[in-house]
Amino acid sequence: MQLFLIRHADPDYSIDDLTEFGHQEAAALGKRMASIGLDKLYASPLGRAQTTASYIAKETGLTINTELWTRELEWSAISMEGNKAPIWDYPGEQIPEVSSGMRKWEDENDYWLKQEEYRMRYSELQAASDEFFQRHHFQREQGLYRILQPSQEKIAMVCHGGFGLAWLSHLLQIPLSLAWSVFWLAPSSVTTVLFEERSQHFAVPRCIGMGDVSHLYANGMSYRPRGLLGNHT
Repeated sequence: MQLFLIRHADPDYSIDDLTEFGHQEAAALGKRMASIGLDKLYASPLGRAQTTASYIAKETGLTINTELWTRELEWSAISMEGNKAPIWDYPGEQIPEVSSGMRKWEDENDYWLKQEEYRMRYSELQAASDEFFQRHHFQREQGLYRILQPSQEKIAMVCHGGFGLAWLSHLLQIPLSLAWSVFWLAPSSVTTVLFEERSQHFAVPRCIGMGDVSHLYANGMSYRPRGLLGNHT
């Protein structure tokens, strides 16, 4: 099975929908996804994800299946330079596990997961993810997925930046603080995770493409740096 994790196109957060440029991005994305041969299409319930998914649905003829658990994270906002910001935008240089370079990571002392609120919310995400893949015949066991039924399905999930990285941290066993600090997903980008079946018993999720925006370049566009707060030009 292949999972295509897609961040919604360029957003207008004030109305929970897309900007004019976002609609152009979504149109290009829809054509790109139509060439893949998707079997199922899922999306977050939020407007910006639903609108993005509608362009894929139009090009593929698939029905949008809404997954409530994939909405953007509603974790407590953090204070940065006197302003409130999403938790996943916290600067990496202020996270000891990143700045020390010691490569020591455990859930018990992960910068965010050592806090009960975030540990509980992350556990809820993990449980929802495991239930989702159980429906697709992959049963989570530790870091592996037992193959209940071999699958060649291609499924797309249109979701969000903060949520998407948190989900990838679970699927790929990347520490949450690290995933948020060192990765970024561009609007309308496509990240591909292959559930690689190298034995008859277990599949291992492998990221075979991350943050791909080739559909934009093919249409003479470039990505918008939504969520990049530093010196991007």
